Amino acid sequence: MTLTARRTAPVQPTTHCARSGRAERVHAAPVPAGPLLPIVGAGSPVPLVTGAERPYANLDYAASAPPLQAVADHVDELLPYYASVHRGAGYASQVCTRVYEGARAAVAEFVDARSDDVVVFTRNTTDALNLLAGCVPAGGEVVVLDIEHHANLLPWRHRRVVEAAATLERTLARVEAELARRPAALLAVTGTSNVTGEQLPLGLLSRIAHRHGARIAVDAAQLVPHRRIDLVASQVDYLAFSGHKLYAPWGAGALVGRRDWLDEAPPYLAGGGAVREVGLDEVRWTSAPARHEGGSPNVVGVAALARACQVIGALPEGSLEAHESALRRRLLAGLGDVPGVQVHRIWPDSSSAVGVVAFSVRGYAPGHVAAYLSAEHAVGVRDGKFCAHPLAARLGFPDGALRASFGLATTADDVDRLVTGIDTLVRNGTNWSYDVVDGRYEPVPDPRPWPEWVPSDVGPVTRGCQPGT
Repeated sequence: MTLTARRTAPVQPTTHCARSGRAERVHAAPVPAGPLLPIVGAGSPVPLVTGAERPYANLDYAASAPPLQAVADHVDELLPYYASVHRGAGYASQVCTRVYEGARAAVAEFVDARSDDVVVFTRNTTDALNLLAGCVPAGGEVVVLDIEHHANLLPWRHRRVVEAAATLERTLARVEAELARRPAALLAVTGTSNVTGEQLPLGLLSRIAHRHGARIAVDAAQLVPHRRIDLVASQVDYLAFSGHKLYAPWGAGALVGRRDWLDEAPPYLAGGGAVREVGLDEVRWTSAPARHEGGSPNVVGVAALARACQVIGALPEGSLEAHESALRRRLLAGLGDVPGVQVHRIWPDSSSAVGVVAFSVRGYAPGHVAAYLSAEHAVGVRDGKFCAHPLAARLGFPDGALRASFGLATTADDVDRLVTGIDTLVRNGTNWSYDVVDGRYEPVPDPRPWPEWVPSDVGPVTRGCQPGT
């Protein structure tokens, strides 16, 4: 994979490899002093069921990342000038127009886009990939792997699924064979698995796609928060990612890529801002990016996304990789010493991974473990199938697993508290009772107080909305 600044060193799994069954040792490494950047709310105290408080250990960055302090400060600077963009002559409108349009350059620079690439602002990665799905030339087929997040499986109208092989090398061969078997318009792949953190070789996949006349789109939701990508060097045609995973959770994302498909496709949202001229019988649509940004845009979200790109892009070369790789090795080594823990991975020969680790604890439902870690240790992890149901099934956890994920503010103490919590659970069990309430495990009773501004009863539908997904 062609990446700049933060190429990760090979990381091998500890405990029992989900596919190969091998046990491999990983030695804990010193973790560079952290956090790397100030994060809003990092280490805030949260209540335990015992009545005590502990600093919150957030190991759920892969789901959504809290804002960088610099991003929150930038939003605060902007809010007094908030106004609708583009056609307003007022000073506030001009400020917001400059911020909004200037954000395209910041995003383009962050991913090393080509000079003629287009930056379209969206709500998130799912929105960006759905937008791109409508831009694939009529009848064009899209090749995907079965390991994808649902956002990169469901949008494609004419989808051909390649089943991942037992090794990464054989999986790449299967992809090439499928593209050679019948023409396709697009190869759509993840940059890194949102379940296991394993990276795919994007430069190689780009060459394979282009060799067979296809373009390549990358779901980079889990890639860009951990590694820099160079669109020019990697030859990736389209890149989709979200602000809420990049420490800018104000509802914006981006699709970056080649102009021709975007200019020729029907507008993603028909409405104001997407047009040149409107008559009762005829409409002249404008070109991308405005063609796909109908309606009043999310100025604040876009400003936040751009500032996050600038701040993260300015980190010293290699600092994020070193921080994250040490944390991953520390976690894998710690889990390897706990009996009954299984770390999941897709391929035994994948050599690069970001700070995302999926695992199971024998004898415990993942939701039970997650509830226990929160209630008794103030550790936040994700449980479920991570919106990747086919992959969860092939890795052997159709009912879900646990996922720990790192971010800019993760510390060695956060990792150690997770390992200690799992070890205590396996050896001694829980100190509290837990039961399934509205579809999710909860401590029973749960005496933890909520902030006064949190609704006291949100009802069973929203509380248990598709648990385990």
